[in-house]
Amino acid sequence: MPDRHYNEDEVAAIFRAAAEGSDSRTLPGGRADGLTLDDLQDIAREVGISPTAVSRAAQSLDRPRDATVPQTFLGLPIAVERTVALDRNLTDTEWELLIVQLREVFHARGTVRTQGSLREWSNGNLHALLEPTPTGYQLRLGTFKSNARVSTAVGALMLGMSAVVGVTVAAHGTLVDVAPGIAALTAIGASLVANGALRLPRWARLRQRQMDHVAAQLAQIMENESDTPPTLPQGD
Repeated sequence: MPDRHYNEDEVAAIFRAAAEGSDSRTLPGGRADGLTLDDLQDIAREVGISPTAVSRAAQSLDRPRDATVPQTFLGLPIAVERTVALDRNLTDTEWELLIVQLREVFHARGTVRTQGSLREWSNGNLHALLEPTPTGYQLRLGTFKSNARVSTAVGALMLGMSAVVGVTVAAHGTLVDVAPGIAALTAIGASLVANGALRLPRWARLRQRQMDHVAAQLAQIMENESDTPPTLPQGD
C-alpha cells in the first residue's frame, strides 16, 4: 500500500499537535503531491520536534472521530464541542496535568469527579469528559451558552409583537398614538437579537480555539509521559 500523503492543512495540524508553539511557516513547503509520514519526521528532526510526537499526531488525524453537529438557535451557535480520540487511558499524572491546563485555559477551578474509568472536570456548562470507547478512549470537551437561547428568543418575540401591533393599530388608524411604544419595543427586541448575533459567533470561536489548545496540550502531555523513563527502586 502506498504511503499516506498529507496536504498542507493536515501538515500544519500535525505539527501544531506535535509541539505547542511550532510555527508551520518555518517549515519547508509541501510538494504538490503532499508529504509522507517519513517526510514529516525528517522535518521534525531538523526543527527539534520529536518524530514520535509527529507520528502520534498523524495517527490521531487519521483516527475516525465522532461527528459532532454544532448546536444552533436561529442560525447562531449556542454550543461548542470537541472530541479527541485517544489510543489509551490517561495515567493519574496525565489526568492531573490536563486538569491544570483546563483551569489555566478556561480560567476556572472547576469540579473533578471520578467513577471507575470515567473522569470528569466541569465548571457550570463547561465540561471535559474522559470516557472509554470500543477502540480506546476519548476526551469530550463541550460547553453551552445557556442564556443565549432565552435572550435571543425574547428579542425575536418582541420584534414579532411590535410588527403585529403596528399592523393592527395601523388598520384602525391609531398608529400615531402608540408609535412611541412600538418603537421602544422594536429597539429592545433588536438589541437583544443583535447582542446574540454579534457575541455568540465570537464566543464560539474563542471556545473552539481554547479546546484546540487543550487538545494540543494533551498530546504533548502524553508524549512527555511516554518518553519519561521509569523510576527504578533505590536499594538501601
